[in-house]
Amino acid sequence: MDRDAEGRDVGVDLAAVAGLLADGTRASFCLALLDGRAWTASELARHAGVASSTATSHLNLLVGGGLLVEERHGRHRYVRLADRRVVDLIESLAELAPRRAVRTRSLSASGRGRALGRARLCYDHLAGSLALAVTDAMAGRGLLEWGSEPGLTHKGADWLAGAGIVLPEGSRRPLVRACLDWTERRPHLAGAVGAALCGHALTAGWVTRIGTTRALSVTDAGRRAFHEHLGLPPAGL
Repeated sequence: MDRDAEGRDVGVDLAAVAGLLADGTRASFCLALLDGRAWTASELARHAGVASSTATSHLNLLVGGGLLVEERHGRHRYVRLADRRVVDLIESLAELAPRRAVRTRSLSASGRGRALGRARLCYDHLAGSLALAVTDAMAGRGLLEWGSEPGLTHKGADWLAGAGIVLPEGSRRPLVRACLDWTERRPHLAGAVGAALCGHALTAGWVTRIGTTRALSVTDAGRRAFHEHLGLPPAGL
């Protein structure tokens, strides 16, 4: 049992954290913020289809509860997920959450849903069918140990260097972590390697963002690169 500054027993108020995510609007904000960016209250309000004043009230609760942090740039207020622990929490809950059919109101909404399923950002790494294809190819080529304890092989480290993908130095973050893909229902590559690969793909122009969503589009350069480095068929990307 933890104790406070005066030596009194302090219980863990799990219900307080659960309560923050028990509201659909607040939960949708947290899911949107998995794209790794900082969003304004107005952007999140439009995303969730609520009034700006309603979004602000919900964001104040999430910031006060420690799930989000805010940054101010001039008159603008931005919010983002507080840290990696919160990211892992949201991802884990998304894995457990029941799936509900979403009635699309337009062809554009249906298209966005398909785009998210093909390729998207999962905070700082790739997700969707593209991420599954990359993970399968890396494991099949012996670049990853993809069992009960995922890891990067020596061959994989050499492959990263050859592809120009640089891993951060001195990080305590696991090199390789399996993250269950909530659309594909199979684990994809996360951890420092997943983040480095995703960052390189964005910087090198292999993938680009689609508007302001988490969805990504594979470019012609990306199709060539994924085929050259991992043998992925360009027609399937």
